Amino acid sequence: MCGLLGLLTSDGDAPSRVEAIAGALRCQRHRGPDESGTWHDDDVVLGFNRLSIIDVAGSHQPLHWPPSGPDTGRYTIAFNGEVYNYLELRAELAELGAEFATEGDTEAIVAAFHHWGPEAVTRLRGMFAFAIWDSARRELFVARDPFGIKPLFLSTGPTGVAFASEKKSLLELAPELGIGSSDELDPAALQHYLILQYVPEPETLHRAIGRVESGTYATVRPGGQPVATRYFHPKFVSIPSHTPASPQAESIVHGEITEVIRDSVAKHMRADVTVGAFLSGGIDSTAIAALAKEHNPDLITFTTGFEREGYSEVDVAAESAAAIGVKHVVRTVKPDEMMEALPLIVWYLDDPVADPALVPLWFIAREARQHVKVVLSGEGADELFGGYTIYREPTSLAPFEKVPGALRPLLGRASRRLPEGMRGKDLLRRGSLDLEDRYYGNARIFRDDQLHSILRQYDPRVSHTDVTARHYAESEKWDPVARMQHVDLFTWLRGDILVKADKMTMANSLELRVPFLDPEVFRIASSLPMSQKITGGSNGTTKYALRGALASIVPAHVLNRRKLGFPVPIRHWLRDEMYSWARDVIRDSGAGHLVDLPAVQQMLDAHREGPVDHSRRIWTLLVFLIWYGIFVERRIEVDVPEPHYPIQI
Repeated sequence: MCGLLGLLTSDGDAPSRVEAIAGALRCQRHRGPDESGTWHDDDVVLGFNRLSIIDVAGSHQPLHWPPSGPDTGRYTIAFNGEVYNYLELRAELAELGAEFATEGDTEAIVAAFHHWGPEAVTRLRGMFAFAIWDSARRELFVARDPFGIKPLFLSTGPTGVAFASEKKSLLELAPELGIGSSDELDPAALQHYLILQYVPEPETLHRAIGRVESGTYATVRPGGQPVATRYFHPKFVSIPSHTPASPQAESIVHGEITEVIRDSVAKHMRADVTVGAFLSGGIDSTAIAALAKEHNPDLITFTTGFEREGYSEVDVAAESAAAIGVKHVVRTVKPDEMMEALPLIVWYLDDPVADPALVPLWFIAREARQHVKVVLSGEGADELFGGYTIYREPTSLAPFEKVPGALRPLLGRASRRLPEGMRGKDLLRRGSLDLEDRYYGNARIFRDDQLHSILRQYDPRVSHTDVTARHYAESEKWDPVARMQHVDLFTWLRGDILVKADKMTMANSLELRVPFLDPEVFRIASSLPMSQKITGGSNGTTKYALRGALASIVPAHVLNRRKLGFPVPIRHWLRDEMYSWARDVIRDSGAGHLVDLPAVQQMLDAHREGPVDHSRRIWTLLVFLIWYGIFVERRIEVDVPEPHYPIQI
């Protein structure tokens, strides 16, 4: 787990850019505090910050391969992430004649690329973003893992193509790249952010910087443009029947799920440093922790919560930790800590993500880093196995499907006449819409009518369908739950869940691993029929097959417990402890040409007075205003701590 930065020049003058690369690399020092280095030839500069996890004493990067022979050092790689099947790959590649000078996974990647070409990425079980420079072909190859666990930003300018693990490094290189002002924002990306609470791939808020998408690789030569190829095409089986399988068939499926998750956890435990686990009150993280303990009897688990009833899973997590027999560490977060830490957290994010849960995640990651260098976590189980309660919606809205098509728009108009916050208003509105129009992920912050009143440059042509249409087109013949899962893989998972997981842990030089997001686990999960995901109608069981598979692994008290994750009481705090702070953020902002700040203040006051809950919309705007103050106005100065963690942890 590390941070990379590179520049492929278009003028063959890479040596003159080494100093600029080294300087821009420093702002992502937190991703790899153990060692740092650069390498260059005439065309390319590669920079790397390392967090040493596997082969701690070796595998220094940028790494050259092969170590001997006529092609010695032909390839140079900078690699962020972990490949968990590297031992198996090294053995297979050795039979093909590959030589290795280290004990790590980095050489396995570049040797696989040499022998199998771009298709090597399909052989990797892990999380990765890497760049390989082929000095013989004078070609750069960059790739990102199937689910988008690891980030990779990209910018093309007159002087070349730059790529980085963090966008802030590319912002520092903007003058060197000749990409113009780093303050030039993309208004469509801002509008998408206010709809979704994150900026969807491949966009960023800066017009000149994009992202290599998940499951994609790209090639580029000096003076050329990157050519991207999607190598991961996820497909869910589509069997809409709710008819339950026979007990024998269910038992076989549950056994396959248990086996593949156990194998994934075993491989994710491969490390030369201490591995711990995050633990909430839900089934996913509890299962991961229980399986991890099979490999580390001294496993430490970590959880966070708040001193407010209904917004903490601390007690349940502690009960789970006791049941599976692990040491447990708790970090309680107070509202004043959140307000103080938020500018620093937003700086780490690069682009705003308005998921309040990322704040306690930052705090617990900081605590965990005092004990371990790697943690496992349960992200991805809901998307793969059908865990979100909104996946019940096709059942709950089924009666609306019987309404004649010409009459359904009348339901939407009736909904608009109901008072804001009235029970049933949103159900009526959503029932009037087709799936493609109503579902665009788990976060739905501002509707079009709300955006029109808050955004100065509102464009009615910008819609969530800009983001989701191609994913719905790919899944046109699937059942509705499979289609929702497919959309979430490309939106919510990689835009919110994995961004906050990567950014908040890497901010604390902590590696986070997600065993559910493994190609082999996906292979099993994607073959489940709808009846093995959601059962029992609109109030039925989610993740049905997964719960059955984990029944013998997790304690009984979490097996069918409703998922909370790390809930944050911003609804209450914005009415009380955080009100004055939020008012000051709005008052001091210089983003009034983008956002109607008086209208935001009115929204905050209306929320304080109640009964309407505007908290998520207010929080989304506050995070953007802080981001704007840091990265555009440069009015908000962030005191970024120097990482000081010892390598031997």
